[in-house]
Amino acid sequence: MARARTIDAETEAPPEADRLGEWPHPRNTRHVLGHDAAEHIIADAIASRRLHHAWLLTGEQGIGKASFAYRVARYLLAHEGELPASVPSLDVPEDSRAWRQVANLSHPGLLPIRRAWDSAGKKFRQSIAIDDIRALRHFLQRTAVTPWRVVIVDAADDLNPNSANALLKSLEEPPPRAVFLLISSSPGRLLPTIRSRCRTIRFEPLGPDPLRRAVLAASEAAEHDPPADAQLATLLTLGKGSPRRVLQLLDGGGLALFEAIIAILDSVPRLDRPAVHKLIGLTAARDGNAYAMAFDLIEEILASSMRARAIGESHDPQFPQLRRFPAQIAPDSLAEWAELWETIREARSEAERLNLDKAALTLTVFEQIQHLARKAARG
Repeated sequence: MARARTIDAETEAPPEADRLGEWPHPRNTRHVLGHDAAEHIIADAIASRRLHHAWLLTGEQGIGKASFAYRVARYLLAHEGELPASVPSLDVPEDSRAWRQVANLSHPGLLPIRRAWDSAGKKFRQSIAIDDIRALRHFLQRTAVTPWRVVIVDAADDLNPNSANALLKSLEEPPPRAVFLLISSSPGRLLPTIRSRCRTIRFEPLGPDPLRRAVLAASEAAEHDPPADAQLATLLTLGKGSPRRVLQLLDGGGLALFEAIIAILDSVPRLDRPAVHKLIGLTAARDGNAYAMAFDLIEEILASSMRARAIGESHDPQFPQLRRFPAQIAPDSLAEWAELWETIREARSEAERLNLDKAALTLTVFEQIQHLARKAARG
């Protein structure tokens, strides 16, 4: 992920918690790809005059929920009078006033709620504070200057107990023509009373084609050169249906991390220690996101290789770049590999919680993998 820029509070707008680095914000996304089912639900609700006042948009991070929320907001705010009885799509012309105002966060009928930037501490607040919900109350109580008012909470997972309860009061007594769009990747963490007042739309990870188109569209919008075909193919595999994850991998040197991890795993049971130290250097040379990304990749590759061996495959179809490693996992040692996978996850969590030496942990993880591969080979 791109590093946060140092900003001059006198001349620049503060960073946005719901924006990834220098990539376009979700409200600037021209086309929401791969979520036709969600669009049909909203379009049908509008056309039938049964548009619920609160919607909970759930699914994995970075798959387009926020872009969809702003798409719905643009459509509602673009209509000055009654909504049409037929809604073939939620498209709004890019040269329209509503599009420009939503893109600039200047529309009087739109209120985004998200973690605020702490200019004194130069970081984002850990949660959505009660002050943000007080702003919501003012927004809903003042005389409406537009036919519709739209509130986007991104993400509802960031609500703390006080702000969650305050939001609940607004959900219980909404003014006419107010629509709440709550974005959540962990809906089970929300108050049951909040969930019960919302209609839920479940978003699924994108398939390969819409994911590819979304990444290329984001690259074009950001005026970045698109990845080469071979690189893009690897990124789409690692992206798990999330355009945001692919862009994070691009920004964070994810391809270099992936290649280093593949080389290390294919070296066991000998273990290429220079390659391990190269990986440690790659994670140390960047911010903490590179370390987290590396461990995400280690866990995913291990899990994929174990799945392949569990169904009798000698190679991992998800990661064909692995030439030798899957064969190191003997079928009768799968339980031990699963235990190691859990151990790695727990050790990572503890290291992050206690701020332990991450370089030492990385070396220890690969030594444990080497040990188990040797044991399996002897067995």
